[in-house]
Amino acid sequence: MARMTMIEAIRNAHDVAMGRDERVVVFGEDVGFFGGVFRCTAGLQKKYGRQRCFDTPISESGIVGTAIGMAAYGLRPCVEIQFADYMYPAYDQIVSEAARIRHRSAGDFTCPIVVRMPTGGGIFGGQTHSQSPEALFTHVSGLKTIVPSNPYDAKGLLIAAIECEDPVIFLEPKRLYNGPFDGHHDRPVTPWKNHALGEVPEDHYTVEIGKAAVRREGADVTILAYGTMVYVAEAAAEDAGIDAEVIDLRTLVPLDVDAISASVEKTGRCVILHEATRTSGFGAELAAVVQEECFYHLEAPIIRVTGWDTPYPHAQEWDYFPTPDRVGRALRAVMEV
Repeated sequence: MARMTMIEAIRNAHDVAMGRDERVVVFGEDVGFFGGVFRCTAGLQKKYGRQRCFDTPISESGIVGTAIGMAAYGLRPCVEIQFADYMYPAYDQIVSEAARIRHRSAGDFTCPIVVRMPTGGGIFGGQTHSQSPEALFTHVSGLKTIVPSNPYDAKGLLIAAIECEDPVIFLEPKRLYNGPFDGHHDRPVTPWKNHALGEVPEDHYTVEIGKAAVRREGADVTILAYGTMVYVAEAAAEDAGIDAEVIDLRTLVPLDVDAISASVEKTGRCVILHEATRTSGFGAELAAVVQEECFYHLEAPIIRVTGWDTPYPHAQEWDYFPTPDRVGRALRAVMEV
C-alpha cells in the first residue's frame, strides 16, 4: 500500500475518478498547467488533456456557474476554489442554483458537482487565507459538506463525492496537507509517511459519506471534532491525562447522529471543538443535537472550544487557533462537574 500526503491522495482520487468515468472534468484557477496552488491536480492535464483538466479566469462565480451547467448536461465537474476565503462570489451560484436544482425541477435534474476548497488556518495566512466557512454550507438544504482529516479519508471521500448525484462541498484543511498537526506549533512537523492513515490504496475505493469515525476510544468525555481539530483533540486528551473519546465527524451534512449519540450516552460528557468562529459555528448545531438526543445521559453542560469572533489574525495566530491547552482546560472543567 502506498504512503501519501493528503495532497497526493487528493490528486490520486482525481486520477482514479477521471480514469473510470470520462464525464469527470476538473477545472479552476491554475489547476491545469500549474497543477493547482497546492499541486493537488498536478499532472492531470498532461494525462487527460486540456478538455478535461483546464484553467479558468479568476472568477469563482463563473467557475461554479459553469460547473452547474455542465452537470445539468450530464458531466461530473470537480472544481477547485483556491482558498475557501475566495468562495463568496460563488456563494449565490452554490446556494440558489446547485443546492436547489433537484427540488426546483422535481427531480428531473440533479447537480453532481464537487467544489473543493482548502480551509482553515495554522499557516500564517491571515484573515484572507485562513477562514473556516463550513457553517455557511451546512445551513443550506441540498448540499453535502465534507471535511476529511487524513489522506485515506480524503481520497475515499473525494471519490464518493465525485460519484454522488448531489452537490458536495469538499473542505480540505490545508494545515493537514503534508502531515497531521496537533496544535503544538513549536514542535517538529510529523509527516504522513509516519502515520497509519497515510497508507492509501492506489486503486478505487470510497469512504461512505455520512459516517463518523472513532479516532480515540475513551469512557469519561466525548470530544466532537473534524479536520485539523481531530489531532488537537487527541493531543489535548493525552496532555490532560483524561480518558476522552475523540469522534472524527468526517461529514458534517449528513451528520452521523448515531455515532455521536452512542459516544455521549457512554461518556455522559461532551466537548465540541472547531476552528471556525464561535457564534453560529457548526458547534452550535452539534450542541443542539447532543442536547436533543442525549439530554438524560448528560452529567455536565456541553462545552465548546472554538475560534474567536474576530477576523483570523496574522500576528496572533496561536491566540486564535484552538490549542491543546485550551481544549485541556475545557476537558478538566467538564470533568469537575
